[in-house]
Amino acid sequence: MSSVGTRVFVARLAGTSVFDPIGDEVGKVRDVVVLVRLKGAPRAVGLVVEVPGRRRVFLPLTRVTSIDAGQVISTGLVNMRRFEQRMSETVVVGELLDRTVELADGSGSARVEDVAIELQRNGDWLATKVFVRRTDQRGGLLRRRGETLLVAVEDVVGLGRPSAAQGARLLLAQYEDLKPADLADVLHDMGVTRRLEVASALDDERLADVLEELPEDDQVAILGALGRARAADVLEAMQPDDAADLLAELPHDQVTELLALMEPDEAKDVRRLLAYADNTAGGLMTTEPVILGPETSIAAALAHVRRQDLNPALASLVFVARPPLETPTGRYIGVVHLQRMLREPPHEAIGQIVDTDLEPVAVDAPLLTVTRQLATYNLLALPVVDEQRRLLGAVSVDDVLDHLLPDDWRETDDVHAGPPTRPTPTVRAPGQGAGRG
Repeated sequence: MSSVGTRVFVARLAGTSVFDPIGDEVGKVRDVVVLVRLKGAPRAVGLVVEVPGRRRVFLPLTRVTSIDAGQVISTGLVNMRRFEQRMSETVVVGELLDRTVELADGSGSARVEDVAIELQRNGDWLATKVFVRRTDQRGGLLRRRGETLLVAVEDVVGLGRPSAAQGARLLLAQYEDLKPADLADVLHDMGVTRRLEVASALDDERLADVLEELPEDDQVAILGALGRARAADVLEAMQPDDAADLLAELPHDQVTELLALMEPDEAKDVRRLLAYADNTAGGLMTTEPVILGPETSIAAALAHVRRQDLNPALASLVFVARPPLETPTGRYIGVVHLQRMLREPPHEAIGQIVDTDLEPVAVDAPLLTVTRQLATYNLLALPVVDEQRRLLGAVSVDDVLDHLLPDDWRETDDVHAGPPTRPTPTVRAPGQGAGRG
């Protein structure tokens, strides 16, 4: 049991494992929810906990029995309903870190780098301290820019209101190990303004990966908030099929402008994909699968599928074709399965083990045909060819799933999204309002 006066810094708490009373891990802390009041210290009301299935749920602090170094102990009662932030609530990591505040003594402004919550005698957790770094100073020769201070909450002004342009460096540091899909979930749950601030702070490659995992509305809003030149750079970093899907949601004149700003080779692939109907093999495919000539050795082919930027579905197959090896290729020959390559001598040419029985689909094949062929042959990717049997690209199973799932699948409150770690009661904890518990 945490004792009165226990002080916990939120930035250090993020990522900490949450356990039930018998020692089973429930999830990991991702944020702390506080109520910032006009008078008095902000009150911490709960934790945002990521449970299996990438679901973020609300754990009231009334159900937390202990917060110690490296672990949080709960009562074991976790409501698996997806966390939805209320208007009156503020999340510390997501909204307060990197916020610019004024020091109440008039000595200048500072940037928030951490917030400490402390257990009170009545059982409440209050935000009592703020760790800040000076960004400028007024008067006093002994003070300097960059100096760090631990000050009481009442000694800063502006904690309850966002600055005109808030940074995102510290927030992104908390999430640097997250996979793109997980970071996309974090962004999707943020308010519109904060989402744009955080997205803008990502580098082009990371933002491209995250955009590919976001709903279309979020993609369009983020891309529209970037300058045209940067938006073109991010589109270049995306997979051509994902970039084409995103551009298809934009006005024609904006699409034309962005394509003109992209590198010609990158824009060429995207333009080609935009010409195909959305629910056809051409509209679903990527133009950048692994394509090699039949004389390539198995060792070289394995090196190609080990590329870090290649998703697992596309890494399951090597597509074999005659030169040129960029889409559209020369005549398509067949595929080589990853498992088959692992069973053969590395010096062998892939042309000796090519599978010519797998029939490709036509570029205008409908979604249902593509889906059936993937399911029938238990494939993760499928070749797409034109009338001259030139390879145009490949449809991967994740592209098909994106089109089969409903548009709001990220919002679906499905308790079976991940394996349950504990029972999921709906009874509210004492002192919690409706919808929290």
